[in-house]
Amino acid sequence: MTSQPFTVADVMTKKVVAVLPGADFKEIVTTMQRWKVTAVPVVEGEGRVIGVVSEADLLLKEEFHDHRLGLVEQLRRLDATAKAGSRRAEGLMTSPAVTVAPEASLPQAARLMAAHHVKRLPVVDASGTIQGIVSRSDLLKVFLRSDDDLAAEVRRDVIEHLFPLSHHQVDVRVDAGVVTLSGEVRDSALVPLAARLARAVEGVVDVRCELTAQDRT
Repeated sequence: MTSQPFTVADVMTKKVVAVLPGADFKEIVTTMQRWKVTAVPVVEGEGRVIGVVSEADLLLKEEFHDHRLGLVEQLRRLDATAKAGSRRAEGLMTSPAVTVAPEASLPQAARLMAAHHVKRLPVVDASGTIQGIVSRSDLLKVFLRSDDDLAAEVRRDVIEHLFPLSHHQVDVRVDAGVVTLSGEVRDSALVPLAARLARAVEGVVDVRCELTAQDRT
């Protein structure tokens, strides 16, 4: 049996820095600086996420500070100009917020970040209540797993599972996250699958497959 893949809940930061809709501009800037974050969720009620204020949202005020827009540019950038004229989180935030569920996989979270060009995602439950926050650096935590840990998982969940009769002839070595599989197995058709499954183990950087096979009839 293969182990359960890591989820957002496994790597997210549970202590969340958030602001209320009425938080003013300076309060938001001060909060970001104090906690060294680049964005903060905006929450209401019992913690329901209604938006996110990022550094990019705040910098619009600076962008338009000494720059008077023509009518055409104002119409083209209505959202940006509205944010530039706002003083509170409810007017500065990007809404609806791009969020992710705690049970989402790490690749799912990474794809959301890439698709929406954001560096962090509020983690919310089914009711939209904040549970944590996950950042790009959090998604990289799986690559901090030790080589011994990775080798044990590859051997247990890949090699012993695919090659129950010849797994003892396979050597699994891991160096800086790079897995090397060597030895002889009985079924050549399973060699590419072994490499693919080993590469899918979270925390594995790359796989070098040096397995040889002698098919038996």
